[in-house]
Amino acid sequence: MQKRRVTIALIAEEAGVSIPTVSKVINGRPEVAPETRQRVERLLHKHGYQRRTGQGDGPVGLIDLVFAEIESPWAMELIRGAEQAAHEADASVVISVLHTHAGPGRDWVDRIAARRTDGVIIIGSRLSARQSGQLTARSIPFVTVDPEGEPAPGVPSVGATNWNGGLAATRHLIELGHRRIGMIGGPADMLCSRARIDGYKAALETAGIPIDPELIRYGDFLVNSGHDHGHALLDLDDPPTAIFAGSDLQAFGVFEAARQRGLRVPDDLSVVGFDDLPLARSAWPPLTTVRQPLQEMAALATRMVLTIGRGGKPEPSRVELATDLMIRESTAPPRQR
Repeated sequence: MQKRRVTIALIAEEAGVSIPTVSKVINGRPEVAPETRQRVERLLHKHGYQRRTGQGDGPVGLIDLVFAEIESPWAMELIRGAEQAAHEADASVVISVLHTHAGPGRDWVDRIAARRTDGVIIIGSRLSARQSGQLTARSIPFVTVDPEGEPAPGVPSVGATNWNGGLAATRHLIELGHRRIGMIGGPADMLCSRARIDGYKAALETAGIPIDPELIRYGDFLVNSGHDHGHALLDLDDPPTAIFAGSDLQAFGVFEAARQRGLRVPDDLSVVGFDDLPLARSAWPPLTTVRQPLQEMAALATRMVLTIGRGGKPEPSRVELATDLMIRESTAPPRQR
């Protein structure tokens, strides 16, 4: 018996609604009751409905790049990588900003669908099971980059070797002779932040250096966080001789905190960052930092979305690109006290 083709008419029949109602759900139109929308989405997902775009195997036309925040050079590097990969595939990039790490709002998927997007890349945020289901029901492929939490099984993701980066940065400071090493991480519940701190702890443990909780701080990845936590660490009765910051922006904040206290980097305080933004090379002193390949991460995520949108399956679906320690002039052996 020939399998019945999944059409909008079939979904409408099973859901007990009109064909235009199903079309409105697929295209993210707002004028559908929530209960009806959920019923239609469940059937779209159940039957594996594939939206017909008329593009066949041709290039995907529009990719949505969704950020939790965009107020940093970090985001610019990711945008450059995504735009380059999209350009090579004759596609365009649309940028959305959520202004929160809590994840997209309730109507976010509807707005994406209404734009007739052909793929979504979600950066540094959390995607709920409901939102994943909504995207899947509408046949909108999606990939996460540097997700806030552990991606759900089957969700394609791209990240960096954050644990290895934290290990390498801390080992570098230990090899220079530092034993009091401060650590400023990002949010405590963010996956990449936890991994960098775990790498820091592993380097200390391997070297036989006790982990001092007083030397570990959590904030965000911006300059003010590095500045404020840098001051707090340097206010300790036994302050660190080196600080590993979870981002380059935090490291620049530590630079400023040191300057305000009359300390010189690296003579009085060594500082390591994470990201290797273009600013890291032009800072004074040039910043020792862990390079994560931001442009390559975004480009790979874009190619993965393009592959999924054309009916393929990226292999592997979860990728971590290598980090590298870039040693510059912001680190040196500690002064003898």
